[in-house]
Amino acid sequence: MTPPATTTADLVVRNIGRLYTLAGPVPRIGAALRNPQVIESAALAASGSRIVWCGAEADLSRAVVSTPTARVLDAEGAAVVPGFVDGHTHLAFAGERDDEIARRLAGATYAEIAAEGGGIVKTVAATRAASGSELARLVGARLDEMLLCGTTTAEVKSGYGLSTEAELRSLQAIRDAAAVHPLSVAPTFLGAHEVPVEHRGRRERYLDLLVDEMLPAVAEGGLAEFCDVFCEEGVFTVAESRRLLEAARARGFALRVHADELVWTGGAELAGELGASSADHLVFVSEAGTKALADAACVATLLPIAAFYLRLPRFAPARALLAAGAPVALASDVNPGGGLSPSLPFAMALGCFSMGLSLEEALAAVTINPAFSLRRHAEVGSLEVGKRADLVVLRSPRLLDLARVGVAAVRAVVKDGRIVVRDGRRV
Repeated sequence: MTPPATTTADLVVRNIGRLYTLAGPVPRIGAALRNPQVIESAALAASGSRIVWCGAEADLSRAVVSTPTARVLDAEGAAVVPGFVDGHTHLAFAGERDDEIARRLAGATYAEIAAEGGGIVKTVAATRAASGSELARLVGARLDEMLLCGTTTAEVKSGYGLSTEAELRSLQAIRDAAAVHPLSVAPTFLGAHEVPVEHRGRRERYLDLLVDEMLPAVAEGGLAEFCDVFCEEGVFTVAESRRLLEAARARGFALRVHADELVWTGGAELAGELGASSADHLVFVSEAGTKALADAACVATLLPIAAFYLRLPRFAPARALLAAGAPVALASDVNPGGGLSPSLPFAMALGCFSMGLSLEEALAAVTINPAFSLRRHAEVGSLEVGKRADLVVLRSPRLLDLARVGVAAVRAVVKDGRIVVRDGRRV
Protein backbone atom coordinates (compact mmCIF):
# COMPACT_ATOMS: atom_id res chain seq x y z
CA MET A 1 0.00 0.00 0.00
CA THR A 2 1.24 3.49 -0.87
CA PRO A 3 1.67 5.61 2.26
CA PRO A 4 -0.44 8.78 2.35
CA ALA A 5 1.14 12.05 1.31
CA THR A 6 1.98 14.17 4.32
CA THR A 7 3.24 17.45 2.84
CA THR A 8 0.81 20.20 1.84
CA ALA A 9 1.79 22.72 -0.83
CA ASP A 10 0.23 25.82 -2.37
CA LEU A 11 2.82 26.07 -5.17
CA VAL A 12 4.02 23.17 -7.30
CA VAL A 13 6.66 23.51 -10.02
CA ARG A 14 6.39 20.48 -12.29
CA ASN A 15 7.97 19.04 -15.38
CA ILE A 16 11.45 20.33 -14.51
CA GLY A 17 13.98 18.91 -16.93
CA ARG A 18 16.94 19.51 -14.61
CA LEU A 19 16.69 20.91 -11.07
CA TYR A 20 19.98 22.51 -10.01
CA THR A 21 19.60 22.47 -6.23
CA LEU A 22 23.09 23.67 -5.17
CA ALA A 23 22.50 21.68 -1.97
CA GLY A 24 25.61 20.85 -0.01
CA PRO A 25 28.56 22.62 1.60
CA VAL A 26 28.61 26.38 2.12
CA PRO A 27 30.55 28.23 0.86
CA ARG A 28 31.39 26.26 -2.25
CA ILE A 29 35.11 25.90 -2.91
CA GLY A 30 37.24 23.57 -4.98
CA ALA A 31 35.57 20.53 -6.50
CA ALA A 32 32.26 21.31 -4.77
CA LEU A 33 31.88 24.33 -7.06
CA ARG A 34 31.57 22.00 -10.02
CA ASN A 35 28.86 19.81 -8.50
CA PRO A 36 25.53 21.65 -8.53
CA GLN A 37 23.58 18.64 -7.23
CA VAL A 38 21.19 18.09 -10.13
CA ILE A 39 17.91 16.17 -9.97
CA GLU A 40 16.71 14.99 -13.38
CA SER A 41 12.98 15.01 -14.28
CA ALA A 42 12.17 16.84 -11.08
CA ALA A 43 9.47 18.75 -9.25
CA LEU A 44 9.43 21.19 -6.35
CA ALA A 45 6.71 22.17 -3.88
CA ALA A 46 6.35 25.16 -1.58
CA SER A 47 4.01 26.25 1.16
CA GLY A 48 3.88 29.96 1.81
CA SER A 49 7.39 31.27 1.28
CA ARG A 50 9.22 28.01 1.99
CA ILE A 51 10.22 24.93 0.04
CA VAL A 52 8.57 21.85 1.54
CA TRP A 53 9.64 19.19 -0.96
CA CYS A 54 11.84 18.63 -3.98
CA GLY A 55 12.73 15.48 -5.80
CA ALA A 56 11.92 13.26 -8.77
CA GLU A 57 8.56 14.14 -10.32
CA ALA A 58 7.63 10.45 -10.25
CA ASP A 59 7.47 10.76 -6.45
CA LEU A 60 5.49 14.01 -6.33
CA SER A 61 1.98 12.57 -6.01
CA ARG A 62 3.05 10.27 -3.18
CA ALA A 63 4.84 13.03 -1.27
CA VAL A 64 2.75 16.17 -1.72
CA VAL A 65 -0.91 17.14 -1.40
CA SER A 66 -1.82 20.38 -3.17
CA THR A 67 -4.26 22.79 -1.55
CA PRO A 68 -7.47 23.50 -3.53
CA THR A 69 -6.08 26.90 -4.57
CA ALA A 70 -2.53 25.75 -5.26
CA ARG A 71 -0.74 27.29 -8.22
CA VAL A 72 1.00 24.96 -10.64
CA LEU A 73 3.94 26.22 -12.69
CA ASP A 74 4.85 23.98 -15.61
CA ALA A 75 8.56 24.24 -16.38
CA GLU A 76 7.95 22.51 -19.72
CA GLY A 77 11.12 20.45 -19.41
CA ALA A 78 13.38 23.45 -18.78
CA ALA A 79 16.04 23.79 -16.11
CA VAL A 80 15.26 25.39 -12.75
CA VAL A 81 18.00 27.07 -10.70
CA PRO A 82 18.04 28.98 -7.39
CA GLY A 83 17.13 32.65 -7.54
CA PHE A 84 20.25 34.66 -8.26
CA VAL A 85 21.96 36.55 -5.45
CA ASP A 86 23.79 39.76 -6.38
CA GLY A 87 26.34 40.65 -3.73
CA HIS A 88 27.51 44.04 -5.01
CA THR A 89 25.30 46.84 -6.38
CA HIS A 90 25.14 50.65 -6.22
CA LEU A 91 21.47 51.41 -6.94
CA ALA A 92 20.97 54.57 -4.87
CA PHE A 93 22.03 57.26 -7.30
CA ALA A 94 20.59 60.00 -9.49
CA GLY A 95 21.93 61.33 -12.79
CA GLU A 96 23.86 59.60 -15.55
CA ARG A 97 27.44 59.76 -16.83
CA ASP A 98 26.95 59.14 -20.55
CA ASP A 99 29.50 61.81 -21.50
CA GLU A 100 32.18 60.07 -19.45
CA ILE A 101 31.41 56.73 -21.01
CA ALA A 102 31.82 58.32 -24.44
CA ARG A 103 35.21 59.63 -23.32
CA ARG A 104 36.21 56.18 -22.11
CA LEU A 105 35.28 54.74 -25.48
CA ALA A 106 37.59 57.34 -27.00
CA GLY A 107 40.48 56.18 -24.79
CA ALA A 108 40.27 58.07 -21.48
CA THR A 109 40.74 55.96 -18.35
CA TYR A 110 38.53 55.82 -15.27
CA ALA A 111 41.35 57.30 -13.18
CA GLU A 112 41.86 60.21 -15.59
CA ILE A 113 38.18 61.09 -15.59
CA ALA A 114 37.99 60.91 -11.79
CA ALA A 115 41.05 63.15 -11.42
CA GLU A 116 39.27 65.80 -13.52
CA GLY A 117 36.24 65.86 -11.22
CA GLY A 118 34.17 63.20 -12.93
CA GLY A 119 33.25 59.70 -11.86
CA ILE A 120 31.79 59.25 -8.39
CA VAL A 121 32.02 62.98 -7.59
CA LYS A 122 29.75 63.86 -10.51
CA THR A 123 27.12 61.39 -9.37
CA VAL A 124 27.37 62.73 -5.81
CA ALA A 125 26.21 66.15 -6.98
CA ALA A 126 23.13 64.71 -8.72
CA THR A 127 22.30 62.38 -5.85
CA ARG A 128 22.54 65.11 -3.22
CA ALA A 129 20.07 67.14 -5.27
CA ALA A 130 17.51 64.31 -5.45
CA SER A 131 14.72 63.91 -2.92
CA GLY A 132 14.32 60.76 -0.85
CA SER A 133 11.18 59.81 -2.75
CA GLU A 134 12.93 60.25 -6.10
CA LEU A 135 15.85 58.09 -4.95
CA ALA A 136 13.44 55.40 -3.73
CA ARG A 137 11.70 55.43 -7.10
CA LEU A 138 15.02 55.07 -8.91
CA VAL A 139 16.13 52.22 -6.64
CA GLY A 140 12.81 50.46 -7.20
CA ALA A 141 13.10 50.75 -10.98
CA ARG A 142 16.59 49.25 -10.86
CA LEU A 143 15.38 46.42 -8.62
CA ASP A 144 12.76 45.71 -11.30
CA GLU A 145 15.49 45.36 -13.93
CA MET A 146 17.41 42.96 -11.74
CA LEU A 147 14.33 40.87 -10.94
CA LEU A 148 13.57 40.42 -14.63
CA CYS A 149 17.09 38.98 -15.02
CA GLY A 150 16.46 36.41 -12.28
CA THR A 151 17.94 38.17 -9.24
CA THR A 152 15.85 37.59 -6.11
CA THR A 153 18.28 38.82 -3.42
CA ALA A 154 20.70 41.74 -3.68
CA GLU A 155 23.09 43.81 -1.65
CA VAL A 156 22.49 47.55 -2.23
CA LYS A 157 24.99 50.23 -1.21
CA SER A 158 24.75 53.90 -0.42
CA GLY A 159 27.82 55.92 -1.32
CA TYR A 160 26.74 58.74 -3.61
CA GLY A 161 25.77 61.09 -0.79
CA LEU A 162 29.05 61.48 1.10
CA SER A 163 27.53 63.66 3.80
CA THR A 164 25.66 62.52 6.87
CA GLU A 165 22.32 63.86 5.66
CA ALA A 166 22.68 62.56 2.10
CA GLU A 167 23.96 59.13 3.14
CA LEU A 168 21.08 58.69 5.57
CA ARG A 169 18.63 59.79 2.87
CA SER A 170 20.12 57.24 0.46
CA LEU A 171 19.88 54.41 2.98
CA GLN A 172 16.31 55.39 3.82
CA ALA A 173 15.49 55.34 0.11
CA ILE A 174 16.96 51.83 -0.16
CA ARG A 175 14.84 50.75 2.82
CA ASP A 176 11.68 52.33 1.40
CA ALA A 177 12.15 50.80 -2.06
CA ALA A 178 12.84 47.36 -0.59
CA ALA A 179 9.73 47.51 1.61
CA VAL A 180 7.43 47.46 -1.43
CA HIS A 181 9.46 45.25 -3.77
CA PRO A 182 9.56 41.44 -3.93
CA LEU A 183 13.35 41.34 -4.28
CA SER A 184 15.12 40.95 -0.89
CA VAL A 185 17.70 43.62 -0.08
CA ALA A 186 20.78 43.63 2.15
CA PRO A 187 21.69 47.32 2.76
CA THR A 188 25.31 48.48 2.95
CA PHE A 189 26.71 51.81 4.18
CA LEU A 190 29.40 53.05 1.77
CA GLY A 191 30.08 56.55 3.00
CA ALA A 192 33.73 55.80 2.24
CA HIS A 193 33.14 55.58 -1.52
CA GLU A 194 35.23 58.69 -2.19
CA VAL A 195 36.49 61.79 -0.39
CA PRO A 196 33.99 64.53 -1.30
CA VAL A 197 35.27 67.72 -2.88
CA GLU A 198 34.65 69.85 0.20
CA HIS A 199 36.98 67.65 2.26
CA ARG A 200 39.79 67.17 -0.25
CA GLY A 201 42.03 69.69 1.55
CA ARG A 202 41.72 67.83 4.88
CA ARG A 203 41.09 64.15 4.30
CA GLU A 204 41.33 63.31 7.99
CA ARG A 205 38.33 65.57 8.65
CA TYR A 206 36.16 63.40 6.40
CA LEU A 207 37.43 60.21 8.01
CA ASP A 208 36.55 61.68 11.41
CA LEU A 209 33.08 62.46 10.08
CA LEU A 210 32.64 58.89 8.88
CA VAL A 211 33.75 57.36 12.18
CA ASP A 212 32.33 59.82 14.68
CA GLU A 213 29.08 60.94 13.04
CA MET A 214 27.95 58.84 10.07
CA LEU A 215 28.55 55.39 11.51
CA PRO A 216 26.71 56.14 14.77
CA ALA A 217 23.78 57.67 12.88
CA VAL A 218 23.48 54.71 10.51
CA ALA A 219 23.72 52.27 13.39
CA GLU A 220 21.16 54.14 15.49
CA GLY A 221 18.72 54.14 12.57
CA GLY A 222 19.25 50.45 11.82
CA LEU A 223 19.75 51.41 8.19
CA ALA A 224 22.55 49.04 7.15
CA GLU A 225 23.88 45.57 7.87
CA PHE A 226 27.28 46.06 6.26
CA CYS A 227 29.92 48.76 6.08
CA ASP A 228 32.08 49.01 2.96
CA VAL A 229 35.09 51.12 1.95
CA PHE A 230 36.73 51.85 -1.41
CA CYS A 231 40.29 50.88 -0.52
CA GLU A 232 42.04 52.07 -3.65
CA GLU A 233 44.91 54.28 -4.81
CA GLY A 234 43.76 57.90 -4.65
CA VAL A 235 40.69 57.04 -2.57
CA PHE A 236 41.16 55.42 0.89
CA THR A 237 44.47 53.93 2.02
CA VAL A 238 44.76 50.63 3.86
CA ALA A 239 45.36 52.50 7.13
CA GLU A 240 42.33 54.74 6.62
CA SER A 241 40.21 51.75 5.62
CA ARG A 242 41.31 49.80 8.68
CA ARG A 243 40.31 52.63 10.99
CA LEU A 244 36.83 52.88 9.50
CA LEU A 245 36.22 49.13 9.31
CA GLU A 246 37.37 48.50 12.87
CA ALA A 247 35.03 51.25 14.08
CA ALA A 248 32.21 49.73 12.02
CA ARG A 249 32.83 46.26 13.40
CA ALA A 250 32.75 47.64 16.94
CA ARG A 251 29.27 49.00 16.18
CA GLY A 252 28.01 45.63 14.95
CA PHE A 253 28.36 46.04 11.19
CA ALA A 254 29.62 43.18 9.07
CA LEU A 255 32.37 44.26 6.69
CA ARG A 256 32.88 44.46 2.92
CA VAL A 257 35.85 45.93 1.06
CA HIS A 258 36.35 47.32 -2.44
CA ALA A 259 39.86 45.96 -2.95
CA ASP A 260 42.61 46.03 -5.57
CA GLU A 261 40.44 47.14 -8.49
CA LEU A 262 42.71 49.56 -10.37
CA VAL A 263 46.07 48.71 -8.78
CA TRP A 264 47.26 46.55 -5.92
CA THR A 265 46.76 48.28 -2.58
CA GLY A 266 46.65 45.49 -0.02
CA GLY A 267 42.87 45.70 0.29
CA ALA A 268 42.43 41.93 0.05
CA GLU A 269 44.98 41.35 2.79
CA LEU A 270 43.06 43.83 4.96
CA ALA A 271 39.74 42.09 4.24
CA GLY A 272 41.19 38.76 5.30
CA GLU A 273 42.82 40.24 8.40
CA LEU A 274 39.57 41.83 9.61
CA GLY A 275 37.33 38.86 8.76
CA ALA A 276 35.32 40.74 6.16
CA SER A 277 32.38 38.96 4.57
CA SER A 278 33.54 39.93 1.10
CA ALA A 279 36.42 41.52 -0.79
CA ASP A 280 35.27 42.87 -4.14
CA HIS A 281 36.80 43.58 -7.58
CA LEU A 282 40.29 42.06 -6.97
CA VAL A 283 41.54 42.69 -10.50
CA PHE A 284 45.05 43.26 -9.14
CA VAL A 285 44.91 41.04 -6.04
CA SER A 286 48.29 39.73 -4.89
CA GLU A 287 49.26 36.17 -4.05
CA ALA A 288 49.34 37.16 -0.37
CA GLY A 289 45.89 38.72 -0.68
CA THR A 290 44.56 35.61 -2.36
CA LYS A 291 45.85 33.47 0.49
CA ALA A 292 44.41 35.86 3.08
CA LEU A 293 40.94 35.55 1.54
CA ALA A 294 41.16 31.75 1.40
CA ASP A 295 42.39 31.50 5.01
CA ALA A 296 39.57 33.75 6.26
CA ALA A 297 36.83 32.20 4.06
CA CYS A 298 36.23 35.76 2.85
CA VAL A 299 34.25 35.66 -0.38
CA ALA A 300 36.11 36.99 -3.41
CA THR A 301 33.32 38.86 -5.19
CA LEU A 302 34.40 39.41 -8.78
CA LEU A 303 32.83 42.07 -10.99
CA PRO A 304 33.58 41.24 -14.63
CA ILE A 305 30.82 43.53 -15.94
CA ALA A 306 32.64 46.50 -14.40
CA ALA A 307 35.99 45.39 -15.80
CA PHE A 308 34.33 45.03 -19.21
CA TYR A 309 32.67 48.46 -19.27
CA LEU A 310 35.61 50.24 -17.63
CA ARG A 311 37.87 48.71 -20.27
CA LEU A 312 40.35 47.54 -17.65
CA PRO A 313 43.44 45.78 -18.99
CA ARG A 314 42.46 42.46 -17.46
CA PHE A 315 39.84 40.59 -15.45
CA ALA A 316 40.23 39.36 -11.88
CA PRO A 317 42.23 36.10 -11.61
CA ALA A 318 39.32 33.80 -10.88
CA ARG A 319 41.21 30.56 -11.43
CA ALA A 320 44.05 31.56 -9.10
CA LEU A 321 41.54 32.45 -6.39
CA LEU A 322 39.78 29.12 -6.84
CA ALA A 323 43.07 27.22 -6.81
CA ALA A 324 43.96 28.85 -3.48
CA GLY A 325 40.65 27.76 -1.97
CA ALA A 326 38.98 31.16 -1.79
CA PRO A 327 35.17 31.22 -2.12
CA VAL A 328 34.35 33.02 -5.37
CA ALA A 329 31.19 34.95 -6.27
CA LEU A 330 30.14 37.02 -9.27
CA ALA A 331 28.15 40.25 -9.00
CA SER A 332 26.82 42.93 -11.34
CA ASP A 333 28.21 46.12 -9.75
CA VAL A 334 25.21 48.07 -11.09
CA ASN A 335 26.30 51.73 -11.06
CA PRO A 336 26.19 54.76 -13.38
CA GLY A 337 29.82 54.62 -14.50
CA GLY A 338 30.87 51.01 -15.01
CA GLY A 339 28.13 48.62 -13.98
CA LEU A 340 25.84 49.20 -16.93
CA SER A 341 24.08 45.83 -16.85
CA PRO A 342 21.89 44.38 -14.07
CA SER A 343 22.19 40.89 -15.57
CA LEU A 344 23.88 38.16 -13.56
CA PRO A 345 23.59 35.87 -16.62
CA PHE A 346 25.85 38.42 -18.37
CA ALA A 347 28.23 38.27 -15.40
CA MET A 348 28.20 34.47 -15.77
CA ALA A 349 29.02 34.73 -19.47
CA LEU A 350 32.01 36.96 -18.75
CA GLY A 351 33.02 34.77 -15.83
CA CYS A 352 33.10 31.74 -18.11
CA PHE A 353 34.49 33.13 -21.34
CA SER A 354 36.82 35.84 -20.00
CA MET A 355 37.81 34.44 -16.58
CA GLY A 356 37.91 30.69 -17.14
CA LEU A 357 35.02 29.52 -14.96
CA SER A 358 32.90 26.53 -15.88
CA LEU A 359 29.15 27.02 -16.15
CA GLU A 360 28.66 25.07 -12.92
CA GLU A 361 31.22 27.20 -11.08
CA ALA A 362 29.59 30.37 -12.40
CA LEU A 363 26.18 29.16 -11.21
CA ALA A 364 27.47 28.63 -7.67
CA ALA A 365 29.08 32.07 -7.93
CA VAL A 366 25.70 33.78 -8.48
CA THR A 367 23.73 31.71 -5.96
CA ILE A 368 25.09 30.00 -2.85
CA ASN A 369 28.45 31.79 -2.53
CA PRO A 370 27.08 35.34 -2.66
CA ALA A 371 24.33 34.21 -0.27
CA PHE A 372 27.14 33.23 2.12
CA SER A 373 28.79 36.62 1.66
CA LEU A 374 25.50 38.29 2.62
CA ARG A 375 25.02 35.95 5.62
CA ARG A 376 21.81 34.63 4.06
CA HIS A 377 22.94 31.14 3.07
CA ALA A 378 20.53 29.52 5.54
CA GLU A 379 17.66 31.22 3.69
CA VAL A 380 18.59 31.51 0.00
CA GLY A 381 21.15 30.44 -2.57
CA SER A 382 20.08 26.81 -2.92
CA LEU A 383 16.85 24.87 -3.38
CA GLU A 384 16.42 22.81 -0.21
CA VAL A 385 13.54 22.02 2.12
CA GLY A 386 13.09 24.83 4.63
CA LYS A 387 14.71 27.52 2.51
CA ARG A 388 12.88 30.32 0.77
CA ALA A 389 11.17 29.34 -2.46
CA ASP A 390 13.28 31.63 -4.65
CA LEU A 391 13.89 30.11 -8.06
CA VAL A 392 14.35 30.81 -11.75
CA VAL A 393 12.79 28.79 -14.56
CA LEU A 394 14.92 28.88 -17.70
CA ARG A 395 13.66 28.49 -21.26
CA SER A 396 15.37 25.18 -21.94
CA PRO A 397 17.17 22.38 -20.07
CA ARG A 398 20.54 23.90 -21.06
CA LEU A 399 22.53 25.79 -18.44
CA LEU A 400 24.47 27.26 -21.36
CA ASP A 401 21.43 29.41 -22.17
CA LEU A 402 22.44 31.65 -19.24
CA ALA A 403 25.61 32.57 -21.12
CA ARG A 404 23.91 33.46 -24.41
CA VAL A 405 24.08 37.25 -24.27
CA GLY A 406 21.07 38.94 -25.84
CA VAL A 407 18.83 35.88 -25.54
CA ALA A 408 16.13 35.92 -22.86
CA ALA A 409 17.12 32.84 -20.84
CA VAL A 410 14.68 33.46 -17.96
CA ARG A 411 11.05 32.39 -18.48
CA ALA A 412 9.74 32.75 -14.93
CA VAL A 413 10.91 33.90 -11.50
CA VAL A 414 9.45 32.73 -8.19
CA LYS A 415 10.19 34.79 -5.07
CA ASP A 416 9.08 33.63 -1.61
CA GLY A 417 6.73 31.11 -3.20
CA ARG A 418 5.04 33.68 -5.47
CA ILE A 419 5.37 33.84 -9.24
CA VAL A 420 6.67 37.38 -9.79
CA VAL A 421 7.95 37.24 -13.40
CA ARG A 422 6.50 35.50 -16.44
CA ASP A 423 7.86 35.85 -19.96
CA GLY A 424 9.78 39.02 -19.30
CA ARG A 425 7.07 40.84 -17.33
CA ARG A 426 6.40 41.49 -13.66
CA VAL A 427 3.32 39.61 -12.47
